[in-house]
Amino acid sequence: MLIDLQHLGRSRVIASYLLAGDEPALVDCGPTTCITALEAGLAEHGLAVEDLRHLLLTHIHLDHAGAAGTLVRRNPGLQVHVSPVGVPHLVDPSRLEASARRLYADDFDRFWGELAPVPEENLREVEGEVLGLEAWPTPGHASHHVSYLSEDGTCYSGDVTGVLVRPSSLIAPVCPPPDVDVEAWERSLDSIAERKPERLCLPHFGVVEEPAGHVERTRERLRVWAGRVKGGASEEEFVRAAERELEEAADPETAAVYTQAGTIWQSYAGLVRYFAKKEEAAAGEAATL
Repeated sequence: MLIDLQHLGRSRVIASYLLAGDEPALVDCGPTTCITALEAGLAEHGLAVEDLRHLLLTHIHLDHAGAAGTLVRRNPGLQVHVSPVGVPHLVDPSRLEASARRLYADDFDRFWGELAPVPEENLREVEGEVLGLEAWPTPGHASHHVSYLSEDGTCYSGDVTGVLVRPSSLIAPVCPPPDVDVEAWERSLDSIAERKPERLCLPHFGVVEEPAGHVERTRERLRVWAGRVKGGASEEEFVRAAERELEEAADPETAAVYTQAGTIWQSYAGLVRYFAKKEEAAAGEAATL
């Protein structure tokens, strides 16, 4: 069940998904600035934050996990499931916050709010299965990204399957720094396709009922964006090309949702860093020959 977190008062930007039952769970929780909308969404299903038993995180970027520590403070019994790589950053989010503040500067608090630590005793490393859902690593968008697949074929694929804001059909493969990996991302898309899900639940934004085609279009779009950077596009050229695509594929409000869900210049920065690291690795290997 989708809960629109109404980020900065705008719909279709960030979604959380409620797994109802005897032990209610959320897949991703959004940032602390969205807790009021999260509470309202839970209330529509007769629940409060204190009723939640589990929080399953696809990754620890602030738009997905920023409120985790705040929720645990309100609900000390909440178990937070996250990739082993993400655990130390939730226990001590100071490095995560410092990195985000460099990116967002004066907008950090308005966008994300408090980034509270999660006590270590509340954390569970994701390994194999969580609450009856298959869980497996899907790096690419982030090194610590994981996806979840339920028995009914619903796949909570996080950001590895890109941003799609209806009524547009444009997929934006958001690529923020610091650890975008295009090759790993393609393998992650393979891993989702191999599982043949019945539907994808996107945090940005909503349920996709034709997952096979969506996965392949995400792959194509990732190659387009990566190819522009590899081909030498400047930041201005990259941003302008993405903005033109949005103008052609989306109405102005929907285009604004896309850019709020994934700032275009950050994708340029993430891809530049990726290719720079590849060049450094290749140079290092050559030096040892």
